Amino acid sequence: MQTAKCATAETSSELPSGSFAMDQDPHYTAERELLEAVSRITPFSATTPPDEEQNQPKAEISCQASKEKPEKDDVQDSNASLSSNSSMTTKELQEYWRNEKRQCRQVKLLFEIPSTRIVEHHLSKYVLYKIIILQTGSFDCNKSVIERRYSDFEKLHRSLLEDFSEEMEDVTFPKKTLTGNFTEEIINERKLAFKDYLRLLYSMKYIRRSKKFIDFLTRPELEEAYGCLRGGQYTKALEILLEVIGLQERLTRGNPVSIVPTLCAITVCHKDLENPASAFEYGEKALLRLRVHTSHRYYIPLLETMITLAYELGKDFLSLQEKLEEWKAKKHPIKIFTLKELAVREYVQ
Repeated sequence: MQTAKCATAETSSELPSGSFAMDQDPHYTAERELLEAVSRITPFSATTPPDEEQNQPKAEISCQASKEKPEKDDVQDSNASLSSNSSMTTKELQEYWRNEKRQCRQVKLLFEIPSTRIVEHHLSKYVLYKIIILQTGSFDCNKSVIERRYSDFEKLHRSLLEDFSEEMEDVTFPKKTLTGNFTEEIINERKLAFKDYLRLLYSMKYIRRSKKFIDFLTRPELEEAYGCLRGGQYTKALEILLEVIGLQERLTRGNPVSIVPTLCAITVCHKDLENPASAFEYGEKALLRLRVHTSHRYYIPLLETMITLAYELGKDFLSLQEKLEEWKAKKHPIKIFTLKELAVREYVQ
C-alpha cells in the first residue's frame, strides 16, 4: 500500500462576524447553529447530538457530530463516548465540534483493479489482485494500494451474508471453477467482477461502515505492522502504519476515535527510533481525537508519553501534566499500561 500524507489546515476558534451575505450561506448558518449549541455547554458537561434518522445519498456524508443514528456495525470503541467529566473549556469544545463539523464532507471512494500477479509456493498457487483505492471529487494524494486473493474476497462475502443477508440479496459473487483459474480469460473476468463487487458493497451504507468491510481493506496490513512492532522492527512497522493510516481515515471519517490506536502505534515507533518531534506530532493528532473521550483506554498512556516528549522537546508540558493530575484525582487508582504496552497488545492472534 502506498499513501502520501496531506496536511490539514487548522482554523481559529473565534466566532466569525455576521452579515446578511454570510447568513444566506448554508455552510455558515450550519456552523453558527453548531457553535451556538456548543456555547450552551458548561465546561464540565458535554452532550452528544440527538440521534435522528436521515436519508443520505449514495455518496456518504459522514460525521461523528451529525444527527444520524449509528448502525450496529459502526466501528466504535466501547469507551469512546463523549465523557461527561470532560474538563474542556467552552472555547475548547467549540473548537472540537468545529473540527468535527469540518469532517462532514462528501466522501466517495473509487475502487480499481488494474493488474494481478500469480504467486507460487511449495504446495499452493494463487492470484493476487491489486486494488487501488482513491477518493473521487478532488485530487487524492492518499491513493492506497493493497493486494487480496480470491479466498479473501470469498471470506468477506460469507461474513457479510451473516449480518446483511437482505442487503446482499442481489449481490453476485464470482464462482469458483475447477479448472482454468489461472487463465488470462478467467483472471480478467474476475478483475472486473471484483471491481464491481467492491463498488456495490461501498454503495450500501450499512456495509461500508461495518467492521467486516473495513477489516477486509486494512486488517492484513495492520496485523503485519503490529507484528513488526512486537518484534522490534520499528522502521518496517512505521513504514506500513504510515501507508495504512490514510485509508483508515477515509474509511472511518465519521468515527475519528477509531484510528487512535494506529496513531499511537506510529507515535511509539517514532519514539523508539529516537524521532521525538515526529512522535510528538502524531501523539498530538491522537490526543486531539481524545479530547472529549478521557475514559478511552489510550488517553492516560498517551498523555504520559506526550508529557515525556514535550519535556524532551522543550515544549509546554505543564498543561499536559495538569490534565493528568486532574484525571487521577477523579479516578480510583487502577493499573495503567504504558503506550507501548497497549500497542503491542493490538492484533494479537
